[in-house]
Amino acid sequence: MKFNDYKYVRPDMNSIKGQFNDLLNKFNNSNSCEEQITIINEINDINKNVDTMINLVKIRNSINTDDKFYDEENEYIDNMIPEFQGLSVKFYESILNSKFKEELKEKTYPQLFRLAEINIKTFSNEIIPDLQEENKLISEYSKLVSSAKIHYDGKVLNLSQMQPYMASTDRIIRKEAYEKWSDFFKENENKFDEIYDKIVKVRNAIAVKLGYKNFVELGYLRMNRSDYNAADVKKFREQVIKYIVPLSNQLRERQAKRIGVKKLKYYDIPFNFTSGNPAPKGNKDWMLNKAKIMYGELSPETKEFFDMMIERDLFDLDTKPNKQSGGYCSYIPNYKTPFIFANFNGTQGDVDVLTHEAGHAFQTYQSKHIEFPELIFPTSEACEIHSMSMEFITWPWMNLFFEDDTDKYRFYHLSDSLLFIPYGVTVDEFQHVVYENPNMTPDERKKAWRDIEKKYTPYKDFDDNEFLDKGTFWYKQGHIFNTAFYYIDYTLAQICAYQFWIKMNESKNNGWNDYLNICKVGGSQPFLEIIKIGNLKSPFEEDTIKSVIGQVKKYLNNIDDSKL
Repeated sequence: MKFNDYKYVRPDMNSIKGQFNDLLNKFNNSNSCEEQITIINEINDINKNVDTMINLVKIRNSINTDDKFYDEENEYIDNMIPEFQGLSVKFYESILNSKFKEELKEKTYPQLFRLAEINIKTFSNEIIPDLQEENKLISEYSKLVSSAKIHYDGKVLNLSQMQPYMASTDRIIRKEAYEKWSDFFKENENKFDEIYDKIVKVRNAIAVKLGYKNFVELGYLRMNRSDYNAADVKKFREQVIKYIVPLSNQLRERQAKRIGVKKLKYYDIPFNFTSGNPAPKGNKDWMLNKAKIMYGELSPETKEFFDMMIERDLFDLDTKPNKQSGGYCSYIPNYKTPFIFANFNGTQGDVDVLTHEAGHAFQTYQSKHIEFPELIFPTSEACEIHSMSMEFITWPWMNLFFEDDTDKYRFYHLSDSLLFIPYGVTVDEFQHVVYENPNMTPDERKKAWRDIEKKYTPYKDFDDNEFLDKGTFWYKQGHIFNTAFYYIDYTLAQICAYQFWIKMNESKNNGWNDYLNICKVGGSQPFLEIIKIGNLKSPFEEDTIKSVIGQVKKYLNNIDDSKL
């Protein structure tokens, strides 16, 4: 069955509540562990069906935010999710209070019980209206970003379609395109400020109602983080300043020299080589054919997975009007298949997003045997190990996409991944400041962003663009609006992905087996346990960053980038 044939039926909350409560009543009055497991399986079936319908709406609405039917269904789903979350919390309370709890742990997954304890701390019926308002605001942000219609080069373009112009070999075009891109955010500055201000205040109100000082602790619980906290993340950010920021500054100096400018300006950052940035040599269908060859050769598991993705048409990759920005992977439980969403624009990012989201998708396909929908994906920082590592695992096949520009791509990809880390921790620290000070004005938030930006990316020079210079670049970062505190995850995972890059260079078989093992466990383990399963070192240990970055630096220093 192809994705377009996947059937959507609006979930009937009254019916679901009745079924759920009947099952919970039976569960609470059960006389054996076996009986409770049978009931859990029935509850899982309800959860899987609801998750399927939610994901079908979210995917189809993001493909075309102007589709009236799915826009209305998305509004219904936004209101329904908090009510359904209330039922999930009742289930979690029941399994935690079960007289067969220890036996259930042995026959299911201890991680389920960790998640149960966390989720109970994030919900009460009192906050349902606030959660509905939060969902509404997130959808409002997504719709605003996808509404961009920029008149440039005789065309009407969205934000993604502006990217190739922003990386042009012509400096005048780069500057002009970047200004057009930022003008969209400038024209909607008040809307972005208003939406985010409301999001911050509603999240803070939810936290206070649940008994927290502010949203920070609740934000970490919402991310299901059970084995590290904000103090650990703060230490990680400090290591980034110590070991990565100096190297990223050196890389920007090399870039300025490479492209022939005395001082790197913000509109030069996307441009890396005077011969032009590496770009795939064909269109979407051409790239999918190359990816089919690549995954066919990588392993039997990836061959089966990718052939299935193509056969079932589980992609939406081209950028188009009214399409949501960015890229993501969803999992559709009733069909046991992932779905990959992206916005191809003819840049090297098309290959990055394809391998990245394929990493997520491959992981879900490998863990589809797990019957608990909440355990298919692991927590986000572990999820991102699969995706970011896949970007490096597929390096041997990059010649299929980039041909003569393969060496250029590899240098660019590795250096760009390192340059990303200071930006990633900028996003994280900004969110800590915002939620520790929920009554900041929009202007105070912008100043906070710019101050943090200067600390981690001191080379950023916004030239005469006063709008970006006052601290508004974060408007474009959907994670800040959609899922608070989801961003440090990428930086933690990047340190793990580098370890897979090193492993695959030393022994492909050992590296691939470790990767396959962490995919198979899905979300049945917490982050630090998944790291152990993959024979990785924790990014929270200081010597990890120092040693890993040392090998990245060695590789980059051995390349004469002036010849690329």
